[in-house]
Amino acid sequence: MIRDREKFQAMLAEVRRFIHDECLPLEEQVDRDDLIPEPVVQRMREIGLFGHSIPEAFGGAGLTTEELTLVNLEVSQVATAFRARFGGNTGIASESLVVDGTPEQQRHYLPRLASGELTGCFALTEPEAGSDATAQKTVAVRDGDSFVITGQKCFITNAPVANLFTVFARTDPNAKGAAGISAFLVERGAPGLSTSQPYRKMGQHGSPVGEVRLEGVRVPASAIVGGVEGQGFRTAMKTLNKQRINLAALCIGPAIRLVEEMARQAQSRRQFGQPIGDFQLVQQMIAESNTEVHAARALVLETARKRDEGIDVTMEASMCKLFASEMCGRVADRAVQVFGGSGFIAGNVAERFYRDVRLFRLYEGTSQIHLVSIAKRTLALAAQGAAR
Repeated sequence: MIRDREKFQAMLAEVRRFIHDECLPLEEQVDRDDLIPEPVVQRMREIGLFGHSIPEAFGGAGLTTEELTLVNLEVSQVATAFRARFGGNTGIASESLVVDGTPEQQRHYLPRLASGELTGCFALTEPEAGSDATAQKTVAVRDGDSFVITGQKCFITNAPVANLFTVFARTDPNAKGAAGISAFLVERGAPGLSTSQPYRKMGQHGSPVGEVRLEGVRVPASAIVGGVEGQGFRTAMKTLNKQRINLAALCIGPAIRLVEEMARQAQSRRQFGQPIGDFQLVQQMIAESNTEVHAARALVLETARKRDEGIDVTMEASMCKLFASEMCGRVADRAVQVFGGSGFIAGNVAERFYRDVRLFRLYEGTSQIHLVSIAKRTLALAAQGAAR
């Protein structure tokens, strides 16, 4: 749902100018230095990128799902690290507060997340709790009016630079599975909380990812998101449901960019005395890529609109993430093929995006996990139909 088309188009134009005029020229530098310059981060704050999905009452833009999808299609057409720097605040790092935070928690944190004063991160994943997110080993033990949290998180985007951590821990050792997991708001500086140096990664250079270590971190009971124990996993799933639509849109942006780069390369590179774009097998790779981009965009926008209408899109969100991430990987592979040998050389746009987009098929649920989820829901719906 787009609420005010004229106002939204003006905002989208500003975002587009920032991405293409200020971020695009820095892609190679960020990939090389593994760092986004602080003046660029400050510009992100100034134009409101940190607060796009945070309600207007707390200083954000309060974008609808469809509006956020359209923004994500724009911001992801440059190196993925740029969006990752502010993406936590417009996604999983703030969404748990938006959907389940107490009024006091929302008033205290959301304006600071929206302005970019705070950088948030979502500390769920552990060495043995990735796809099986309920297998949390991190524990929070009640001690009077406080909880003491002990454990370790891994693969946490923005952990090395975050100021606010949404930490998931088991508060009821006797409960199994999702039951007994609570979400806590922990600020950097809390005694016992530390983060690792950023990992050295295959791609997405400039997006710091690391570990969160909790060694007897004491927080008040009021730090539980929503103030209710045992609801943390439910909060995480609410958050991820929306985030999977966001991520699907973020998979489409790089594919849009790569189709453009492939077409440009096919027109300029010559073999056998003619542009390679004259050869039908090259045309096939470009045509298939562009078709898949359009299919993914249609699927994601339809799902975003349904969510804005209040329809349960849990299965469709999985479909979006699965299809868009796999599509993006195929397009990136074809781009390297069209670029030929130069597509394998460092510093080349096809090579860089090929590395960057590989992660899309792993986080926010692997492709295999989404296939299982979609199959289960499809079978359950069929069973319901048969029972009627």
